[in-house]
Amino acid sequence: LLFPVSNLCGKCKPRDTDLLQPSLNFLYCSLHQTTPCSQQRAVAVLLSNVSLLELLQKVLDCTWLRSPPSEPVYLSSEDALLCSGWLLVASLLLYQHRYNTEVHQTLSLDLTKVLNAVIFRKKKPILLLVSIMQFLRAVLRQKFSSSLLVIVGQNTAQGATQPQPSSLQDAALRPLASQQVFSLVVSLQNLLVHKDLLLSQAVVACLETLVEYLYVKNQDVALHVASQPWHRFLLFTLLSGGQKPFLQPEVLRLMTLFLRYQSSNIISQKEISQTLQEAAEANLAELPEATSRALHLFLCQV
Repeated sequence: LLFPVSNLCGKCKPRDTDLLQPSLNFLYCSLHQTTPCSQQRAVAVLLSNVSLLELLQKVLDCTWLRSPPSEPVYLSSEDALLCSGWLLVASLLLYQHRYNTEVHQTLSLDLTKVLNAVIFRKKKPILLLVSIMQFLRAVLRQKFSSSLLVIVGQNTAQGATQPQPSSLQDAALRPLASQQVFSLVVSLQNLLVHKDLLLSQAVVACLETLVEYLYVKNQDVALHVASQPWHRFLLFTLLSGGQKPFLQPEVLRLMTLFLRYQSSNIISQKEISQTLQEAAEANLAELPEATSRALHLFLCQV
């Protein structure tokens, strides 16, 4: 089925949402819900389809042409198609890297636009924001080195209109600029305050991957980001209200992140003890899977 569906997508235009939406979702599910052996073959099939990749390029480009909606923010059919496009490209990046699959057509994206989509939310539907963050995580994990993707934008080009790295710090973080990093961190912190479960999971995952990327590129910047005093206020906000607040998956993952990078000004022995106490009193067999995984990582880090 991958052959006819991917070929069908390649013959469509981005406005053919009724046909493209289920087709891209099928391709996405085919990548994620199959055996490793079949998965490698599926990636090869999709990445060899030049028409499909050209279509995905056009779909992603439509993100920047989208007009901010009036409140409340609903997920239109066009937005739903964008979500499917971003999620599929993020998956292709992940599996292309894993299997070192041959690439027949590259995708090109402006890094500044991708970052600004998260930094300046502009009433984007939550699902679209989450999808873009999934893509951002994929490129961060690969340190912008994917053979499937060509990154353009600030701090990558050498044209007269592009600013040169102003410091050794910026040069170490290429293609990111330090100002972009700090703006992105502030935006992720603000998004966490919304306490939306899907958004919180995506934000914490993005923050984890960002700090890991920074630690490889420049340890001082990574430790500076992980020890921002605003994180402690954010932690208190997430812990306010609700039963067993220390066993929320996003709280556990945040505290694990702060422990990993030794941010003692953010998480103290008191918070660690309270978390261990709540875990000791909980029925571990009844914990949701996401909480169990997060608690396991927290305990291993402790």
